[in-house]
Amino acid sequence: MDDFVLARVLHVLGVVLWIGGVAMVTSTLLPVIARMPPVFDRMDIFHRIEKRFARQARFTTLLVGLTGFYMIHVLDAWHRFTEIRFWWMHAMVLVWGIFTLFLFVLEPRVMHKKVSENAQQDPEATLARMQRMHWLLLSLSLITAAGAVAGSHGWSFF
Repeated sequence: MDDFVLARVLHVLGVVLWIGGVAMVTSTLLPVIARMPPVFDRMDIFHRIEKRFARQARFTTLLVGLTGFYMIHVLDAWHRFTEIRFWWMHAMVLVWGIFTLFLFVLEPRVMHKKVSENAQQDPEATLARMQRMHWLLLSLSLITAAGAVAGSHGWSFF
């Protein structure tokens, strides 16, 4: 298999695992946890599940970043970042950058402690805030994925 084709296959599989996991957490896990009776330690349950998913998300974001930049390099497609019709490439880098920052810097070093403190004071508001953030990130990710598929097949929005 050609190196470029392998990179594309790994890139797409990485995106599917990563954003698919975000979709599952956003649309299924968080709503179920939010509806659990107060006797359950909902944040503890979320953190245990999230900890396991975070490993997958870290691996797949690294894979997606490496394969994405490799494909740009091989295609010598850096000029696309200067053209508005390739907005979806900017969006891919933005989404990747946001998740990479969250997964490798903010969540383990800042947010885990802050979220735990907030959950002690007001678990309902903390879960609601987490749900809103996840929906925002998932929406941005899905718009980006749709734009990338359409744009890479010749559709132009501009």
